[in-house]
Amino acid sequence: MTTNRPLRRALVSVFHKEGIEVLAKAFIAAGTEVVSTGSPAHRLAELGVNVTEVSQVTGFPECLDGRVKTLDPHIHAGILADMTNADHAAQLEQFGIKPFDLVVVNLYPFADTVRSGADKDAIIEKIDIGGPSMVRGAAKNSATVAIVTDPADYALVAARIENGQGFSLEERRWLAGKAFAHTAAYDATINEWTSANWTKPATIASDGAPQDEAQDTDTFPATFTRTWDRARVLRYGENPHQQAALYTDPLDTAGFAHAEQLGGKPMSYNNYVDADAAWRAVWDFRGQIAVAVVKHNNPCGLAIGQTVAEAHRKAHACDPMSAYGGVIAANSTVTMEMAEQVRPIFTEVIVAPDYEPAALELLQTKKKNLRILKVAEPAINAQQFRQIDGGLLMQSTDLIDAEGDDPKTWTLVAGEPADEATLKDLEFAWRAIRCVKSNAILIAQDEATVGIGMGQVNRVDSANLAVERANTLDEGRNRTQGAVAASDAFFPFADGAQILIDAGVKAIVQPGGSIRDEEVFEAARQAGVTMYTTGTRHFFH
Repeated sequence: MTTNRPLRRALVSVFHKEGIEVLAKAFIAAGTEVVSTGSPAHRLAELGVNVTEVSQVTGFPECLDGRVKTLDPHIHAGILADMTNADHAAQLEQFGIKPFDLVVVNLYPFADTVRSGADKDAIIEKIDIGGPSMVRGAAKNSATVAIVTDPADYALVAARIENGQGFSLEERRWLAGKAFAHTAAYDATINEWTSANWTKPATIASDGAPQDEAQDTDTFPATFTRTWDRARVLRYGENPHQQAALYTDPLDTAGFAHAEQLGGKPMSYNNYVDADAAWRAVWDFRGQIAVAVVKHNNPCGLAIGQTVAEAHRKAHACDPMSAYGGVIAANSTVTMEMAEQVRPIFTEVIVAPDYEPAALELLQTKKKNLRILKVAEPAINAQQFRQIDGGLLMQSTDLIDAEGDDPKTWTLVAGEPADEATLKDLEFAWRAIRCVKSNAILIAQDEATVGIGMGQVNRVDSANLAVERANTLDEGRNRTQGAVAASDAFFPFADGAQILIDAGVKAIVQPGGSIRDEEVFEAARQAGVTMYTTGTRHFFH
């Protein structure tokens, strides 16, 4: 027995009218009875469709500036009546209501309105009420109604109208699933906006909960609702056998995912991961000119300079071998001088807030495969997320804004107080280590990294790696002598610090807090090395 139902009567209520011509042609050919609202009704009539306006069906005009159009039993009973149910059919007959076989709806452009910078009143007016109600009603009643929310399905619908076949139950269920996803995403976008703009007022008590618990509830709501729009399908994922796609926040137009590509091959999954890491690293130095070189989601060079070209030279010099095939990020306009420096280096991606015209032309013409990204200065994101199996972790973003991140709060535990230049290097090293995967040791000189040990399972290995890279990657020059070092967490034993001391560093900054802190401090004292503790750590997993 077939479950197909011909599409003899349709309700059309769309804000976006692109593609509606395809449906109009089918409606005319099949003689479909069409009910529609306002401007879509006028457009269908212009296309030659015999349209009945909703107000003629409801017996009531649109009112409240269009807020009320379809919210009427004559519409919703026609949508929700399950025509396989004899009692439903009898009730429609009793009330003189005709059922719908097809409902075509798309919603007010809420996200577009937010992105346009419109005021709050205009945004509120784009919160659709009648549209989602019709979509959900038709989707619920997929037993006998086909709901269409995606204009990409118009050609399919037109074909089924014209051949009289309609849709099978299985097909209507599939369309209903798409419709529920559509309204869920729409509501999630509204929720994202209201969460940011309609925050809990101080006048509302927290039901007697302790203040810290109340703050936790406000920061981490009982349910977390967001939606993401597919921006593009990528060639493959982290490895060629994996599939991948990029999704974007519908309310965000300036984030890294919305980068404008000015040249080069399409971005890959790994390109996005590495470039995002580099982009965040340079903005850890907001207010200064910084350049980062990243490979496999870890910096192989990071520096600040008086010019962007100087910062790049210093960052690249940290580890020229690893920079091969890496990603470069700058938080300042890329100049011709920097572009000339980048030209001979095989680089996958370069990202910056802007490019001098001559610099952009050089990179586009001389490095045709280089992915050139232009991204606006990022907003400071208060929260970050990470997926785990079956769940999502949320935390406040490490913005290097803890009390211990201010050098004025550091405690001198060994050696003489650092002079101004040394303290600048220590502050740079402490800020730079935020972007290095733990366990992390970073050696710096002249506000640039010279050796980085990252991602090791113990701090001794990270210290050895940092020293080895510092002293083997620049034609064997000793770059640890007189440099400074930072550790992202405390030294559990003196051995890790001793490696740095033996390598010749003159100052170390670290969180402190080990039960063997005094042993670590004493090793620095014995060597005459300056050591500060911050009381703050910067793990990055």
